[in-house]
Amino acid sequence: MPEAISPLRHRALQQARLYLGSGALEQVLARRTRYRTVSQGAEYRDELLAYLHEEITPALLQLGFECRLLDNPKAGCPPLLIGHRCEDPALPTLLMYGHGDVMPGMDNGWDEGLSPWHLTVRDGRWYGRGSADNKGQHSINLAALEAVLRVREGRLGYNLKILFEMSEEVGSPGLEETCREHATELAADLFLASDGPRIRHDLPTLFLGSRGVMQFRLTVNPGNGARHSGNWGGILTNPATVLAHALTTLVSTNGRLLADFLRAPAIPDAIRALIRDLPVGGESHDPQLNPHWGDDGLSYAEKLYGSNTLEVVGFSAGQTDRAVGAIPARAEAICQLRFVDGTAWQAILPRLREWLDQRGFAEVQIQSEGGYPATRLDPQHPWAQFARDSVSRSLGRPVQLLPNLGGTIPNHCFADVLGLPTVWLPHSYPSCDQHAPNEHLLESIIADGLEAAAGLFWDLGDHFQQLCRGPAGSVTAEARV
Repeated sequence: MPEAISPLRHRALQQARLYLGSGALEQVLARRTRYRTVSQGAEYRDELLAYLHEEITPALLQLGFECRLLDNPKAGCPPLLIGHRCEDPALPTLLMYGHGDVMPGMDNGWDEGLSPWHLTVRDGRWYGRGSADNKGQHSINLAALEAVLRVREGRLGYNLKILFEMSEEVGSPGLEETCREHATELAADLFLASDGPRIRHDLPTLFLGSRGVMQFRLTVNPGNGARHSGNWGGILTNPATVLAHALTTLVSTNGRLLADFLRAPAIPDAIRALIRDLPVGGESHDPQLNPHWGDDGLSYAEKLYGSNTLEVVGFSAGQTDRAVGAIPARAEAICQLRFVDGTAWQAILPRLREWLDQRGFAEVQIQSEGGYPATRLDPQHPWAQFARDSVSRSLGRPVQLLPNLGGTIPNHCFADVLGLPTVWLPHSYPSCDQHAPNEHLLESIIADGLEAAAGLFWDLGDHFQQLCRGPAGSVTAEARV
């Protein structure tokens, strides 16, 4: 891309900033926050559909899209929406994505004067459920797109497709099947979306994939029911004790993975060079990091973005609120393995079964609860470099390329199923309290996001076809690390 920033491009970025300064974006997000689009359970099923009908469809129609709802291939799950904006079938196509569902409100946990279902702006923060995940993020992108269309007088110079789902917070059931069944309709050259956080609030970030996740449940149930700990203690199996010891064979007391089949492959040199010295934590609202947790010799960033981790996210046995003198009837643990690209994740559960059996834990039952594959676009891919240069020009400062997010998003649907080079432009930060009370967007990141997205939409209009004919042969050519 040429170094000079054209007056029209500058005007598009100014137009995007107006959505913040004029209050227009706040009004839109305030309206969208009121929809209680909780995807856990069926209580808010009508709200999920209404969000697509009453918010997303009108917004896309105004931008020149044609829209249609798709039944979810998974029975009982919310529908999806596809939008098409075709300027010329011969032009290249950008595919975008967003999700409108949110986590439960946790209404009683919010600070005084705040509500999950009412957008509140306070001290540079926009509080409300979905403000960061994901209503605020896709609202920023749609506002930036509208700004570019206004300055370009209604023509981008490329085609756009967008896919919205309403069940990302429960594992995106049906999204992969939808991408497979509608692969021709969703065919594109590049993928761009916004979700997840930046590395930190003041460091503009692009990430190119995500760690994968697999969740499994471990259960010990001797079949005795709960029994008096005095009358039967010492001669009956205590399932909590068995399960606790089984877990200690998998992960050490300092979080180090003990089973080789759970561990990540060696970090490629190109990835290590990008992530080793990245800042992690240290901001006022961040949790306290433990320098001794996980593998020795790795930086925080290498542990977060280049390694695998096993976390026990739930453990239950008996009662802790009102303890009774009884050996618990059963014990359960929910475990999540976050893993990087290159991990043989589909072989993990059979190997876990073998591992536990060999160590005398045959009574521990294993149940898979699903997961996503890991993805990682080569940071040297032309689309990654193009996006980084564009965002850096718009914001006037360096942009960090992150090979993959520490968390997990359904990027495999786009990278693997549709075969697209994927770039994510996050408009949030790690301490945004997503999935918790007091979820919020930072106004400074909103301002950055509007300019970054507008600049990227603009630059694609000038260079999309050239990018498709770049030195790599095609931006859709596979380029995975």
